[in-house]
Order: sequence, then structure tokens, then C-alpha cells
Amino acid sequence: MVIEQVIQEFMLQPAPSGYEKRMALAMKRHLEAFTPKVEIDRAGNVIAAFAGSNPSAPRVMVFAHMDQLGFIVRKIEETGLIQVDRMGGIPEKVLPALNVLLMGIDGTLTEGVIGVKSHHTTSAEEKYKVDVVTSLFIDIGAHSADEVYQRGIHIGCPVVYRPQFQRLLNGQVCGTAVDNRCGCAALVSIAEQLGECTHEATIYLVGTVWEEFNIRGAVFAARAIQPDLAIGLDVVFAGDTPDLSNRYALRLGGGPAVGLYNFHGRGTLNGCIGHRGLYLHALETAKRTGLPLQEFASLGMLTDTAYVQMEGNYVGCLDMGFPCRYTHTPIESACISDIQQLAMLAASMVCTIGEGFPVGRFDAE
Repeated sequence: MVIEQVIQEFMLQPAPSGYEKRMALAMKRHLEAFTPKVEIDRAGNVIAAFAGSNPSAPRVMVFAHMDQLGFIVRKIEETGLIQVDRMGGIPEKVLPALNVLLMGIDGTLTEGVIGVKSHHTTSAEEKYKVDVVTSLFIDIGAHSADEVYQRGIHIGCPVVYRPQFQRLLNGQVCGTAVDNRCGCAALVSIAEQLGECTHEATIYLVGTVWEEFNIRGAVFAARAIQPDLAIGLDVVFAGDTPDLSNRYALRLGGGPAVGLYNFHGRGTLNGCIGHRGLYLHALETAKRTGLPLQEFASLGMLTDTAYVQMEGNYVGCLDMGFPCRYTHTPIESACISDIQQLAMLAASMVCTIGEGFPVGRFDAE
């Protein structure tokens, strides 16, 4: 498997939160190449099972979210212009003049552009003003509301950044939904590696839904699987640009990262402190395999692990990821080698989890 090809395929799938079907079918098809036990649950999560050799070993879930952030149609003007609101953490300062795709109720995709006032008619004060999303509109070229409806576009329909993928220098790629299609590609690589190793633990690889919407789509899969341990694969913030160099030490090309702490205090009041047993296992596995491992902690972000950890009697969770620049914008970037090494490290970790592995919070003390 060439991971870059999978990344490109996944990044070009328009699949916002709540509308992940295109991505789910692509994930299922790739995972079925490595195990016959792949299903899509009622919520839309893709679950692939790899039976272990020891029923007494912990059950392990490794997951990455398939969805991407976007917009929802809020109002259709009689002129044919379309108003939208955010679905997920959209940075409003990047929106004017963007190309977007609108998904009709029958799945038809329509090209559009977020309108911006002509520069020649903009006052000096307006040139430095960030317009909120509710003051913007999407232009699909329609002349009336009826023409919009004829395209299957109604209130509540989703909109995404127009999918794109480009290669940069030094093995880097950029485009839409690097967060978290690169994590999904890592899952496919892990699936391939699991076919080449024996493992005591029964391992579930899961592509999850709704992360950008309510951060709880993975919970449905966790309730069905009832894992003892879980590893979430997602982006971490690269600190190798001038704007973030004083906050984070991670860099593109520096290898995968382990997340020790995250907390989202803006109303959510949840987060994840990395499971010590899994953290120590990540360190030991990186040393044993010679793979690099960066470390990450941050306020102001949240992942599915925050809610997966609360299932059952507690699931030991660890966030792992790959450095990413420009998150949640139309052009995110990452390094292919980081994603491949993340898959190699996670696969080596789960293949060496056996009976007696510390699953409780204090068991590894």
C-alpha cells in the first residue's frame, strides 16, 4: 500500500460531519483488503476487527475520525444567494472568496464561491475587518431561490471547502481535511501491518463520525466494542512556524507525537490525560523500533478520547497524532513520513499488548 495515494483519495472525499457516507464507504473498502470483519454501525462508524490469540488479553480500539468541518445552509435568498452557518470550528478570517461544494439532499454536489465585496469598492475600514460567517453568502450562479432548490439544495444541507490535494517539497502535502483523513490513512496502514504480525489482543480499527460536530461519534463504537484500551489518532499542532514557535516544540518531519494532555474549557469542560500505561508503552516501543516520538500537551482542543474514556468502567485512552500546520483552514499541511511512522508505531504498540498489560489508571505506577 502506498500511503500517499490513500491520503490523496481520502482528502478529496467531501464528507462533513453527519454526512460521512462517501468517506465511510472508502474506508470500508480499504480495510476489507486486510480483514473480512468490517462493518458500518448504525451511527456510521466503520469498525474492522482483528482477532487476537489470547482471549484474556485486553481489547484494544484504535480510531480516527472520518468527518470534516464545514457549514450548514441557513437561508436561501430570493436572489439565489445562500447564507450559511458554521459546523465545527471554522476560522472566519479565511472565508471570503473561497471555493466551496454544496451537497444537495440527493447527494448532488454543486460548486459555489463565498462572495466578497469588490476590493475597488471597499472602504479603508472594511479592508481590515473580519466578516463573520453569518454576514457572508455563497454564490452558485443561481438567479432565484427556485433555481437553488432545483439543485436539491435546501435549508440544512451541508457545505465543505472545495476538496483539493497538492504535494509540497520534502515529502509534505497540503489541502483539505488533512485533519483527519491522514489519521484515517494511518488506520489503513495499521490494518496492513496487523496482517504481518501475531498479536494477543483483539484489535479494532475504527473510522469514527461526528468528531467535528459533537466529539461523540466514537462513543457508539466504544459501547459496542467495550475496549479496555483505546488510541485516538488525530492532528497535533506543529510549532515550526513563527506564529507558534513559542508555544509548541513539534515540527513537521519530526515524527509522530503522543498527547499527554488536552483540555477544552470553552463550555465543554472535558479533555484527556494520557493513560500512563499506554504512554510508557509508546516510549518503550519507539525506543525498541527506532522510531521518533514527539510529545504534545495543549489547552483549547479536544478529541474523541475525552468521551471514549468514560465508557463502561473506564477505557484507558491515549491521544497520538501527526504534526499539522494551519488546522481547520482550507489548506492544512502535514508530512507523509510522520503519518507513516505514526502507523508503524501504533501497529507495533498494539501488536505487543498482551495479558497483564496495565489497563487501570494506577496499574503502571
